[in-house]
Amino acid sequence: MKQILRTLFSPILNIFEKGDDPFEYKSLNRKILIFMGFIFAGLATLVVLFVPEGVGLGYLIPVVVFGFVALITLVVGFLGNERAVTKIWGDR
Repeated sequence: MKQILRTLFSPILNIFEKGDDPFEYKSLNRKILIFMGFIFAGLATLVVLFVPEGVGLGYLIPVVVFGFVALITLVVGFLGNERAVTKIWGDR
């Protein structure tokens, strides 16, 4: 199942997994990345749930931004290799 999901999300994962420069992986970074993904997904959900009636479509901007960040962080956190997790944190 993980390999099917890795294939499905390969356009995202390829961005963070490419390269051959040295890196230092810390397992805590993956846990924090997944936690941050859930925080951003929760923020996107809260914006959708608590937007008042009659407001224009401007509320979709934070939903799209928070949702996109949540998608990226959760995909890299759950499916990415050590290089992808390290690269998203910017560690060298």
